[in-house]
Amino acid sequence: MNGAAVVADLRRMIGRELDGLQRQLELYPDDASVWALPDGLPNSAGTLALHLVGNLRHFIGAHLGGTGYVRDREGEFGDRDLPRSELLARLDAARTEVLGALDGVDPEVLERPFTMPNGASAPIGRFLLHLAVHLGYHLGQLDYHRRVVTGDPASASMMGVQTLV
Repeated sequence: MNGAAVVADLRRMIGRELDGLQRQLELYPDDASVWALPDGLPNSAGTLALHLVGNLRHFIGAHLGGTGYVRDREGEFGDRDLPRSELLARLDAARTEVLGALDGVDPEVLERPFTMPNGASAPIGRFLLHLAVHLGYHLGQLDYHRRVVTGDPASASMMGVQTLV
């Protein structure tokens, strides 16, 4: 697979996951349930949403797209009780920045090194793949949180294979 196809696939998958995040947040019955912390679940849906948005805006939007976004990782895990409308607004900003940055990625950069937060270096393409997997991992947690908090076993229809074609 060539670099342009890899970038296009990453854009498609990350876009799909961001759409899934939006559907998950919209399925909560009210703002308070987004922030509920049942026993055994260390993060609320609101915390996970803030973390995902901040992570993607920082690494893809700012680093690759030059958006100027400044991450507040402490706030991602410390802010509480924001209304869903605010979470969805931040998600919209992330979607615009992240997908725009991916649209502008020259496939040649995929092999360039990226210094990760732990100081290790990996090719940018591999780090982008890590970010996509990280997004999916936390979306699974968010889906589980929603089902536990609401008692609703319904799917948010996040993993349609039609997005692969």
